[in-house]
Amino acid sequence: MSKKGRPTNDKRDKRFEIRLSQSTFETLEECSKQLNISKSEVVHKGILLVEKEIKK
Repeated sequence: MSKKGRPTNDKRDKRFEIRLSQSTFETLEECSKQLNISKSEVVHKGILLVEKEIKK
């Protein structure tokens, strides 16, 4: 059986589930559509932004 998805050096094998308010979920969906990326990728980018902010 072949592997699915894009090959990456950053293996994403950890799962994390969150509950969002309706308005936060709608914001997440809008960001995803505007950037043409998945909701997961929006979250990944958000984590990197917070990391940059705390390292200032």
